[in-house]
Amino acid sequence: MQPRVFAILTALLLGVLGLGSVAVTDWSPAAATADQGPGAPAARQAAAGVGTAGATPSGDPAVWTRSTLRNKLMAEMDATDPGVALADLDRITKEKPYTVRFCHPIAHELGHSAVKRFNADFQKVISFPHETCAAGYLHGAVEEMLNASPQPETDLLKLCAPKNTGPCIHGVGHGTMFVVKQDVAKARDLCNKFPTDQNRIRCSEGLFMQLFGPDEEDEQAKANLPADKLAQDPLYPCKDQPSLFQSACFFYAPTFYLSSHDYPNHPEVYAEALKWCLNGKAGGGAVDCSRGVGSRTMKYNLDREDWAAQQCATAADGWQRKACAEGLVSYYTVNYTDGGAAGRLCGKITSPEMQGYCRSASGLSSSLD
Repeated sequence: MQPRVFAILTALLLGVLGLGSVAVTDWSPAAATADQGPGAPAARQAAAGVGTAGATPSGDPAVWTRSTLRNKLMAEMDATDPGVALADLDRITKEKPYTVRFCHPIAHELGHSAVKRFNADFQKVISFPHETCAAGYLHGAVEEMLNASPQPETDLLKLCAPKNTGPCIHGVGHGTMFVVKQDVAKARDLCNKFPTDQNRIRCSEGLFMQLFGPDEEDEQAKANLPADKLAQDPLYPCKDQPSLFQSACFFYAPTFYLSSHDYPNHPEVYAEALKWCLNGKAGGGAVDCSRGVGSRTMKYNLDREDWAAQQCATAADGWQRKACAEGLVSYYTVNYTDGGAAGRLCGKITSPEMQGYCRSASGLSSSLD
């Protein structure tokens, strides 16, 4: 074959092959691989609350932050009603247990907003199922009702009547702190308006939960704990409370300790909190404080139950490990309200000692959240 003819045929052949390769090549952008891991830029942004890490088929972000979840639910409630938003919150907390860390204050906000939406018609507000996130919606609604009341000292006795359920009275305790702008002594006086010790104690639970773990986005609700007092007494103001109110104070004090020590980024702080609780030994509050550590440890780690039990196991003494385990059960049974919740929790604990403490605590009252 002549060289010129051979060159022409070769060029034609290469052209055809080139066009074929263009036709069969997928020029769309490559999809992200499924095994990028938690260090991937999108995941890091979502964890930090910057943007989202992609969306699930339902349109939800891959990783929820407090602000993204709060904004979604508030928009849903505005467009529909509190029942829809609360049902969605319940779904999300079950699918993503880590959201329980911030679902309670979000539910508080929903309750506040509902009272305003329904013009303080409290029976209408609480007509929607509101047990999710340890009844945070109910607590927020009671807070708003009392905060707006011209006579909170008498209205607090009417709000929960005639049933006077534990969660509702607990919500009144939250509300007293709003009314008196975080003045513990004045809030305590309001709780003492209840005629029975049982309801005074329930009210004190909400009071001290609000003191040590306030709604972060409400400036009027932020903790007012003077640094000089804490330096003298790490468990301030619990030792200064009347005996009827001390138990709830010691129980919720670890909430402030954990948050002020950046527990999301320092997992060792749970074990340190148990040592910190020993400051309450002389005043008789170390057991309640240790129960509180167990409760908060479970709340913040619902997706790793055995790990939470391992933190309780770090306590040097058996009485404290037992108290911490009681706190684990207390919160778990508040969050999962079905009858088999405690049994499921105990079955996930691998330490025989801690599992034994869990089983012995399975009948513990679940009024504390």
